[in-house]
Amino acid sequence: MIEGEALVLPPEAAGAAKGYLRVERPDEDGLIAGLVEAAAELCEGFTGRALLTRGFTETLPASRAWQRLTRAPVRAIIQIEALAEDGTAQALASAGYAIDIDAGGDGWVRLAEPGDERRIRVGYQAGLAGAWAELPAALRQGVLRLAAHFYTNRAAEGPRPIEPPAAVAALWRPFRRLRLR
Repeated sequence: MIEGEALVLPPEAAGAAKGYLRVERPDEDGLIAGLVEAAAELCEGFTGRALLTRGFTETLPASRAWQRLTRAPVRAIIQIEALAEDGTAQALASAGYAIDIDAGGDGWVRLAEPGDERRIRVGYQAGLAGAWAELPAALRQGVLRLAAHFYTNRAAEGPRPIEPPAAVAALWRPFRRLRLR
């Protein structure tokens, strides 16, 4: 199970989309901000990467084997706690586990000796950038283009495509992470 802080974009992201759309009326600011947030969430789903750095908490089985954290790129692994059957948590001593962040940004954890623990909870920070302006230009442009696509096609009827438009996918594809399970 994974929980994370919500993706919160700064007002400058909605402002950039508003400029891209050439919308001057203030009555659609809320709509545009919502479309940009939806586009950014789809970008995260498509690329398999957290865009802006934020906190995540993941519950994993207690194991000596290395286990990969779901969100990436991992910036820091902050805490590891043992979870009791009743849900109470106790911080593990640093000698009780090992952590690693590889060159690809994947975070890894393992226990030295699982003992009675059945589950662990790992707290970590993950994200490509700390701020909207620090994101690679192709990702930002793809989010803006997808928000514009949503805006111009908001009244369209019929089934919605699952994949983003080809121009947006082309911008995001170099950042896409795929995993074999």
